[in-house]
Amino acid sequence: MARILVVDDDQGMREFLEIMLTREGYRVTTVGDGGKALNQCRKEKIDLVITDLRMPKMDGIGFLREIKDISPETMVILITAYASGETALTAMKEGAYDYIEKDFAIEDLKRIIQNALTRRGEKQGDALFRKEVEDAVCFGNMIGNSREMLKVYGTIKKVADTPANVLILGESGTGKELVARAIHENSSRSEMPFLVINCGGIPENLLESELFGYSKGAFTGAYSDKAGLFEVAQAGTVFLDEISELPPLLQVKLLRVVQEKTFRRIGGSDDIRVDVRIISATNRNLADHVKSGFFREDLYYRLNVIPIHLPPLRERREDIPILTKHFIEKYSREFSKEIKTISAYALELLMQYPFPGNVRELENIIERSIALETSNIILPENLVLPPGVEPKGCFPIPELPDAGLNLNEELARIEKGLIEKALKKAGGSKTRAAELLSITDDSLYYRSEKLGIRPRS
Repeated sequence: MARILVVDDDQGMREFLEIMLTREGYRVTTVGDGGKALNQCRKEKIDLVITDLRMPKMDGIGFLREIKDISPETMVILITAYASGETALTAMKEGAYDYIEKDFAIEDLKRIIQNALTRRGEKQGDALFRKEVEDAVCFGNMIGNSREMLKVYGTIKKVADTPANVLILGESGTGKELVARAIHENSSRSEMPFLVINCGGIPENLLESELFGYSKGAFTGAYSDKAGLFEVAQAGTVFLDEISELPPLLQVKLLRVVQEKTFRRIGGSDDIRVDVRIISATNRNLADHVKSGFFREDLYYRLNVIPIHLPPLRERREDIPILTKHFIEKYSREFSKEIKTISAYALELLMQYPFPGNVRELENIIERSIALETSNIILPENLVLPPGVEPKGCFPIPELPDAGLNLNEELARIEKGLIEKALKKAGGSKTRAAELLSITDDSLYYRSEKLGIRPRS
């Protein structure tokens, strides 16, 4: 049972947090100011401190500095009604785990507390996380320990050292080339060439010469013999990306390579025998292409001996945090910056985003954010997401009047209106109203008391 210390000069908030946290199974102590809290930390081991930012005698930042001197391993979460990027940055620099606004959702606070306590339990801290990342990179540069990715790793282990052709299926940006490289690197061909060509990115006449080469004099400008991809990759692996875009004529020539292990250069008369493994990939439904007559059925079955389906990122969201951490470390080194982490709120935005561009899009988002970031943490306001993207369940942000507004009053007005609507829809039942708002009964009671709303039981 973790020991949590709540520090707040608001008695109502202390009582509310004590009830809520005790129900979650934590041992809870509450005090009204920073001085008493420091004395408590000297008397007993505190795992986590939840403290208000603004208190008499000692504010949250000052208290944070003091407690880190007394108990460096204690995690600290700041609660504030005046959250800002500057405040959060100062808190993070002083050693806070995270911060949350005072009008928080209970589930958000629970999640941050769980994450903070988990982080505290990591004896090796960031070193342990880096080890987990290394352990997750089972093949090549693939990262993830979700059930879906573990299945992919298992398939790679089974087929890597066989001669069977592999067809990798998956949306754009899921990492199909990484899978192909992992298969090659874990095979007996790993010391031989691994060559890649995008079948959809090269004109047909050039693609044929790239794949099969040409003989001197085959066409204007062919002043000497040129070896093609299959010839150069002898004893190695050829990765044909976007195989669905391969023109019909070249499908016939590729079929001969697959079946007979021979081909001819353009303009050549001699058969060239090769020993290569072929790995193909596509983001399209190749079986539908066969039915429509766009892709040869015999070639399809020759290439699709071992199919590997690579899941989209939205189907393995549990890998987003570890991928995010990896990309933060990668681009912080590349841009010579000291960005070490991402705030819980910013990570929540990523967890809710559907990522149509998959892992490639996540990497791009983190790279841009780090390139533009001036602090040492990625905050929600500095996370570069596509225009119009909002977290699930949020309302569009209204225009700011020229004369400005009182933010706290505006938020209180919106909160009060939503609670009243929820109570009305629930027929006055605060339990049902809390369900509609995805908060606990205790949270609804606290918020209603604060806003002067009197729900009936």
